[in-house]
Amino acid sequence: MNAFKTLDDASLSARCVLVRVDLNVPMEGGAVSDDTRIRAVVPTIREIADKGGRVVLLAHFGRPKDGPEAKFSLAQIVAPLAERVGRPVAFAADCIGPVAADAVAALKDGDILLLENTRFHKGEEKNDPAFVEALAALGDVYVNDAFATAHRAHASTEGLAHRLPAYAGRCMQGEIEALEKALGSPERPVLAVVGGAKVSSKIDLLENLVGKVDILVIGGGMANTFLAAQGIAVGKSLCEHDLAETARRILDKAKAARCDIVLPVDAVVAREFKAGADNEVVPVGAVPADAMILDVGPKSVAAIAARIDGARTLVWNGPLGAFEIEPFDRATVAAARHAAERTRSAGLLTVAGGGDTAAALNHAGVAEAFSYVSTAGGAFLEWLEGKPLPGVEILRK
Repeated sequence: MNAFKTLDDASLSARCVLVRVDLNVPMEGGAVSDDTRIRAVVPTIREIADKGGRVVLLAHFGRPKDGPEAKFSLAQIVAPLAERVGRPVAFAADCIGPVAADAVAALKDGDILLLENTRFHKGEEKNDPAFVEALAALGDVYVNDAFATAHRAHASTEGLAHRLPAYAGRCMQGEIEALEKALGSPERPVLAVVGGAKVSSKIDLLENLVGKVDILVIGGGMANTFLAAQGIAVGKSLCEHDLAETARRILDKAKAARCDIVLPVDAVVAREFKAGADNEVVPVGAVPADAMILDVGPKSVAAIAARIDGARTLVWNGPLGAFEIEPFDRATVAAARHAAERTRSAGLLTVAGGGDTAAALNHAGVAEAFSYVSTAGGAFLEWLEGKPLPGVEILRK
């Protein structure tokens, strides 16, 4: 039994269902360049429509500053959304007021309507009671299927749940269940792989994880800061030398919590940061003064693979190296493929998300092979930091 209400608990037939979805997709040349977030909400939309509900979609797009802007209009998402859902999707040029009310009134059971960008109104991000009321007036039931915005207490992500019967959509439900399995009540040993450029953006995350996981692998530019904090020279590598004390504090906290921290033992170094740059593998204690670490080396990858083999649960956030350019993607690709293989062959639970993680796993060709890859950025990171998410808390029974 779930601790939060889902579509299984909702009466949907002949009711107008306001569904908060995440359609904040990347665009290139007027077309959607990655429709992962659209695909993620299709099951919820179809299920509500199939059960005879009138589906009214609420979403934001981009960061409009002063009201409506054509480049932030959700009108450009209607066609790709309809194509993925496999049904017509109507559009209203506002999300409240007469325009929205007329479009909702025209719906028949099973119809789908997308309302214009909620952030075209200041009341959205302020969670303004009057704006919440204006949205609530359009529907009978509220469904939140946008985990990616669950860390924000906005009108359409949190405010509406106080005004209408509120439920988690299938994407939101899947996300919460995966995260609960990964860190809430996990099978041990639990291994976390955390990469990315900077320690400064992940201090809270690291401090929370050392108290929850059994093994913490640190890669990416972050690892350089930890190496430097232990007196290891890192040459011209990306490194936050001013955070040495923070890194040492995290290492001490891990030791006290009996969390095994795994740092690189060798590194791929180069003199310039560009694709195909001349590079060599060196022990971490022998990084040339004029070189920079751009990836972890093969011995480090083997050590990570061995930790993966011994784990029952893996939480992954961030790449191990500069995965965007070859050949500095090798460690991320190798470790991700190893984790995917263990997911298939040994039942390892693999949950990944936040920042560049999905892109890195797609690059490695294994996103589909992980148990769960989150579509969220900030919300996934705040969950890893142990913070309550307003959009999730309000759905609890």
